[in-house]
Amino acid sequence: MSTDRIERILNTFDIMFPDARCELNYTTKYELLIATMLSAQTTDASVNRLTSKLFKKYTSIDDFANVPLSELMQDIHTIGLYKHKAKNIKSMAQILVTQYHGEVPCNREALEALPGVGRKTTNVVLSEGFKVPALAVDTHVERIAKRLKLAYQKDSVSKVEEKLCRKIPKERWIKTHHQMIFFGRYHCKAINPNCKDCLLTDLCREEKRKKYLTN
Repeated sequence: MSTDRIERILNTFDIMFPDARCELNYTTKYELLIATMLSAQTTDASVNRLTSKLFKKYTSIDDFANVPLSELMQDIHTIGLYKHKAKNIKSMAQILVTQYHGEVPCNREALEALPGVGRKTTNVVLSEGFKVPALAVDTHVERIAKRLKLAYQKDSVSKVEEKLCRKIPKERWIKTHHQMIFFGRYHCKAINPNCKDCLLTDLCREEKRKKYLTN
């Protein structure tokens, strides 16, 4: 892929979403970690509605470590996979308290070893919480990467991340991650993407597929 093509895509993101940012609400690194864990297969808006109350009740990582599991489950039952997420959050909090003095580690290996914390969550925490260059691939980022031919349709999430990190300048990883999420969330949606007003339709697999299907 040519450098000019990458520059055009990144410049378009800059024009459309210059102020793209993390839309999860948090004030501490452990709140960011918990909010990101809660966001799996759940919208950020749903997580924010939940955490607006949750983070007022649980004001420290010790609170999450010590709460009875049944109570934590009840407190987060409004989102999907709440039982599994509650178990992981409590176990994660206990490890932070006993092994890391209650602090979230700024270390990929340590983060990925925590219960319920995979590569995507780790990348979010490293980039958003510690400003360490990383590019998390969620459903929006994966969809946009494949539609704009930054990755193949058959590529795994890890392969998509590898290709994006290779093609996009490292100093742009954090910014581009947020811009791709905004592009996918508010413009190039999974269903009914706004192709009519898109500045990148000539680069997109989706537009070509739609034209093929209507011919």
